[in-house]
Amino acid sequence: MATIPLLPLNSGHWIPQLGIGTYRMDDATARRAVREALAMGYRHIDTAQMYGNEAAVGQAIAESGVDREDIFLVTKLDNPNHAPRAVRETFARSLAQLGTDYVDLFLIHWPMLSGDYVEAYQVMEEFVADGRALAIGVSNFERHHLEALRFAAQIQPAVNQIEAHPYFQNAEVTQYCTDAGIRVEAWAPLARGAVNDDAVLAELAAAKGCTVAQLVLLWHLSRGRIVFPGASSAAHLAENLACLDFTLLKEEAEEIDNMDRFEAGRTGRHPDTFRRNGE
Repeated sequence: MATIPLLPLNSGHWIPQLGIGTYRMDDATARRAVREALAMGYRHIDTAQMYGNEAAVGQAIAESGVDREDIFLVTKLDNPNHAPRAVRETFARSLAQLGTDYVDLFLIHWPMLSGDYVEAYQVMEEFVADGRALAIGVSNFERHHLEALRFAAQIQPAVNQIEAHPYFQNAEVTQYCTDAGIRVEAWAPLARGAVNDDAVLAELAAAKGCTVAQLVLLWHLSRGRIVFPGASSAAHLAENLACLDFTLLKEEAEEIDNMDRFEAGRTGRHPDTFRRNGE
């Protein structure tokens, strides 16, 4: 089994390029999946206040026997919690539920139409100063959100977690982040499973001797994105990890690049119209 690549962040830390997401996992599922993932060699765990499973994730980490320092743990600020007091209180609650005194990365989950995400981010900078967050960043931020934030911030965001997959490659935001030294993490990297029904991808995967999911994850990695697909079974966890055993050819990657449907390929809400709950 190949080693999971590490990518440098602008915070000076390193993030495993392949992890496990826990979106839509109940406590029992998250606890089991995270424990199994850590046993297989995963070291990047993604959760969020919105998911309601931080305590289960923390319990799985405690039960895993893996040193906390060897795990890259990510959680996110929930949408109603952008006021400064709420940022501080809910972050402290997240740490308690996760059973840790720090997270490796803390993100604003959505910019929201109401509330001040810049003010929320400035509070998050306090967590870097006191060591409770090694890095901070954002999720679902468009270019104009990032420009406003970067103008006011003392600490530049390390990561922007955005929807990205073969059918919606989010190229403009990705390029802006790349130019600004912000790492891109892809949520819905498999287009919510739609890639599995794609005949072109199936043909490419068959020729390579891998699954469609492995092919698409490999494509993300080749494009420098960080991925953390949700996988609740040991079989899917192993399948995703085994993508590292394959190599993607330049022409194969370019064929997937050409599958972009641009805005028509987006599966989630646009951040400029999003109001309350989402990814």
